[in-house]
Amino acid sequence: MNPPKCTDLDYIHFLIAAQRVFTCTEAARCQPEEPSAPAHDAFTRLLQRQPPDTEALWQEARAVVEPSRGLLILDDTTLDKPYAQRMELVTYHWSGKHQRVVKGIALMTLLWTEGQALIPCDFRIYDKPWEGTTKNEHFMEMLRVAKGRGFAPAYVLMDSWYASLENLKEIARLGWRFLTRLKGNRQVNPDREGLQPVSEVEIPLGGRVVHLRGFGRVRVFRTVSKDGDAEHWATNDLGMTEGRRGELERAGWGIEVYHRGLKGCCGVERAQVRKRASILGHLLLSLRAFLRLEVYRLRTGVSWYESKASIIREAIRSYLANPIHILHPTA
Repeated sequence: MNPPKCTDLDYIHFLIAAQRVFTCTEAARCQPEEPSAPAHDAFTRLLQRQPPDTEALWQEARAVVEPSRGLLILDDTTLDKPYAQRMELVTYHWSGKHQRVVKGIALMTLLWTEGQALIPCDFRIYDKPWEGTTKNEHFMEMLRVAKGRGFAPAYVLMDSWYASLENLKEIARLGWRFLTRLKGNRQVNPDREGLQPVSEVEIPLGGRVVHLRGFGRVRVFRTVSKDGDAEHWATNDLGMTEGRRGELERAGWGIEVYHRGLKGCCGVERAQVRKRASILGHLLLSLRAFLRLEVYRLRTGVSWYESKASIIREAIRSYLANPIHILHPTA
């Protein structure tokens, strides 16, 4: 059997350097001009033979995380695929960006952070119409995998979508603390006064300990935005202060920053492939490309966007230094 003509790193480096087009054809065009240079079908086969799990991402991430500290954040984002035809894994999802249901791929990520670093450690694709696995089941699976990998985070942060009783109980069973948003209709029992929606409970600025129906005692907080919209938060850390809750909320925003960087710098939603295996391979390598950009940012202070721009500037400098030689190699 002939060895592969391209490797994971060839595709990862292409994703890091590419600016607008993220296809196997473009990856082949960008390779050095050599007699044995890989063609576009070599990159297609590369995507198809990627492992179906996320172990390769973890093997790289484990070198830069500190499992015994920091935070674990879980959230999902929709990878827009408005023009996809007969593309596997593409279904309809709610998009926070568009504020409506759109066609795309639902990517769930488990992110580790200690305030500065944004390190993706695990991910799943929500594809319930075909797999039958819900987002909450994916959530619990990633938490159990994280526990097996030695994580002991200070808190697990998630949105109200993942604040089901099963998820909260699983986090408590693992011995971890959580901070999550709650929908306003979640039933709580303050001071044994009877169940009522958390939105109707009087909550002082410092929070209030109540009994969350089906779970037990939690401290709840209410925040009100400038336009008057109220949000409710809950934690099993009964001693949490409002100041600490605010710090964790700001830290949790890191996963939204990660989503923007993954889409803007690594072409995660731009792969022009149709088969499930190829799509999953592209997603895995896109996250590994982001991880490299993030590690470089942490070491040098250079942003992801500046890193990509510097690659183009260096190519232009090389061309301007000797344009005749590049256009006419024999001159």
